[in-house]
Amino acid sequence: MAELSHIPVLLQEVLEALHPQNGETYIDATFGGGGYTRAILEKSPCTVIAIDRDVQAIKRAENMARDYPNLSYAHARFSEIPKVLSEKKIDKVDGVVFDLGISSYQIDDGSRGFSFRFNAPLSMEMGKNDLSAYDVVNDFSESDIADILYQGEERFARKIARAIVQKRLENPIETTLELAEIIARVVPKSKDAQHPATLSFQAIRLFVNEELLELQKALEFCKNIIRPGGRLVVVTFHSLEDRIVKDFLRKESGHFARPSRHVPDLTPQTKPLFSTPQKRPIAPSESECRLNPRARSAKLRYAIRTSVPYELGETP
Repeated sequence: MAELSHIPVLLQEVLEALHPQNGETYIDATFGGGGYTRAILEKSPCTVIAIDRDVQAIKRAENMARDYPNLSYAHARFSEIPKVLSEKKIDKVDGVVFDLGISSYQIDDGSRGFSFRFNAPLSMEMGKNDLSAYDVVNDFSESDIADILYQGEERFARKIARAIVQKRLENPIETTLELAEIIARVVPKSKDAQHPATLSFQAIRLFVNEELLELQKALEFCKNIIRPGGRLVVVTFHSLEDRIVKDFLRKESGHFARPSRHVPDLTPQTKPLFSTPQKRPIAPSESECRLNPRARSAKLRYAIRTSVPYELGETP
């Protein structure tokens, strides 16, 4: 079932944005099911370095590498990308592609604890983790839980945090369904039929895996590791990710938002590190959304590295 459920989102659009060429080297920073990697390797005789923090994804990459000699892989987080390249004795690459968020394999595996569709232990760990969702729900203070949920754009963060802390006084909260039921009792039903626990589960998952921090680090690294003319391609699925990518590309391409329509445009960066051929994100077609409902919220943004040198000291 996992094989059938994994459909790469915006695949043709990603290939067009990445524009893989003969003999060049690319990073697929979120290998997942390998959909992008396979398409890149079949599009052009190039080299792909597949990276994923999930050991199950790396096993899939290992299997794929038997059929594609130009594929190598590494079990690593985004923040370890420079280390991976150093170990492979690679200085620069011609492109990096990110397919952010949770993969179909992870969400459809009930034992991983990512979804309230299954009754599973509270985990939500993508791999190479210091924390689990169980730790957050059962050990963090009420105020810390509320902050995590609020940063994940949950409007009822304080009510949910209070309910969690009250419930865990009776017994530890151990499963996804237990947590979802606690949340559902205090969050009003939405008009769009979204489950009341959706944003809370997403917020806890983002925190447990440090996803937004890892993304920020990875984007900064791309300023140095992508050679002139190389491509940065990012597919996002929610506003928190997309805002980080949009702001990064705006800043590094020399385009700044005006604080007010009454204030003149700020002077753009004189030496932008990236150019952005398409200012607006690319969205999936209606036909793709019908075929793959998980594509509905996807946005693709891409940029091309300029020839401007990057000052190494700025990388976090």
